[in-house]
Amino acid sequence: MSQYAQQLVRYPELGISLDFSKLPLDDAFLASMKPQIERAFKDIKALEAGEIANPDENRMVGHYWLRNSDLAPTAELKAAIDEPLADVKAFGQKVLDGEIKPPCAEQYTTALIIGIGGSALGPELVADAIPAAGLDMFFLDNTDPDGMYRVLESIPLEETIVVVISKSGGTPETRNGMMVAQDFFARNGLNFAAQAVAVTGVGSKLDNTAKSEAWLKRFPMEDWVGGRTSVMSVVGLVPAVLQGVDVDAMLEGARLFDEKTRKECVACNASMKLALAWYKATNGKGEKDMVVLPYKDSLVLFSKYLQQLIMESLGKRLDLDGNEVFQGISVYGNKGSTDQHAYVQQLRDGVNNFFATFIEVRQCVGDTVQVEPGATSGDFLQGFLRGTRQALTESGRESITISIPEVNARTLGMLIALFERAVSIYASLVNINAYHQPGVEAGKKAAGVFLALLGQVRAAIGGTPETAAQVAARLNADEESVYHCLVHAASSDASICWTQADCADADTFCKSL
Repeated sequence: MSQYAQQLVRYPELGISLDFSKLPLDDAFLASMKPQIERAFKDIKALEAGEIANPDENRMVGHYWLRNSDLAPTAELKAAIDEPLADVKAFGQKVLDGEIKPPCAEQYTTALIIGIGGSALGPELVADAIPAAGLDMFFLDNTDPDGMYRVLESIPLEETIVVVISKSGGTPETRNGMMVAQDFFARNGLNFAAQAVAVTGVGSKLDNTAKSEAWLKRFPMEDWVGGRTSVMSVVGLVPAVLQGVDVDAMLEGARLFDEKTRKECVACNASMKLALAWYKATNGKGEKDMVVLPYKDSLVLFSKYLQQLIMESLGKRLDLDGNEVFQGISVYGNKGSTDQHAYVQQLRDGVNNFFATFIEVRQCVGDTVQVEPGATSGDFLQGFLRGTRQALTESGRESITISIPEVNARTLGMLIALFERAVSIYASLVNINAYHQPGVEAGKKAAGVFLALLGQVRAAIGGTPETAAQVAARLNADEESVYHCLVHAASSDASICWTQADCADADTFCKSL
């Protein structure tokens, strides 16, 4: 048997295959990994059975149940999946059919999704990958006011249903987006609450706000589904049904792929082999980056989606035993063949600090125009994929190639399941908790400290010009932090004068008279 055939995992009935021939998993490597492999199979089985998989937060991890609620360990958990799913589909259909109408228009034509991180990346991926058959989709996924107003000013407000997604209701970026949108609706004479939907935890700040203000609809978000694995929960399904996506097909694709990769057989388990390939490529220590190269415009956001899924899950300082390990795999990418005119030059001839993941979409529907005799644009796309892959191989660069027949709800569900399970398995191979994010929480806390100082600095600016050191001395605060607060305050408030000197230490700030 050729190495290509030996290193190929195929599921013909699903139409998906993974080619590891350019990053082969030889018998010696697999033998050396036997104890970790056995533990990983045991760990993911326990996770799916409902054991605590996030010990730091004492939580179960249930995103695999979302596409097969029969796996949920209790009847209550099964109902918590089935009932919201039915409610989401019924609500979405009523919106699309015009049974649920906006107060000042005949029908909803547009959906505005307000979220951050997994509450936005998953829905954005689905919206970009699958053509809208329902509402047009727009997103507020940052606290940048310029970006928010650019979106708000481009949509028909009276025909827009707004979906605010936040588990706690207190996530600053989402809260800020919601407040800006509320103000924008009000300034345009519209009742935001009458067009707003909340996807949040029961009893959260957002849930209470939506209830007290009589929002159009509320959907419950469970605490056993993390943001980066929530695309098949109400977080992703509410936007998807409004977009007109066949959510049953997406869930089926993930469920069928889960079934294939639940088998305790390395040779026939694509997610296990993918995790092992990551381990081999990075020496189990994140020594190389992952470059994701989807050769399809509709998957351009897939690398961005995988950045959060992989880096937030695997980027951990401590392992499960409390040892300092600094784990993780850095992920970046754009799309082929655009990448060939961007950074493939470095990938081939520069520092060998990565492995590539090619994603091939086999079908090119409607590709009939011959741009050269005997060759279409789709032929060129395939040629660039195979050519880049071969060029990297010749330069000693490793790669994996994932192939699907087309991009639709079902195949997108399979791709998501493939990587979700690979993340779970890899985390077990390197003995880390993939389901918490202490680094993210640390950043939020630090932002809170800065905002508190910013308020003090603004109040301390007087009519006499002062340097950052002088203001810091009065506040008993860090001079550099005070300087950044002063610059921000002066840049956003015309009443504050900032006089720049030859050295930043000598810059002065004061209130204008």
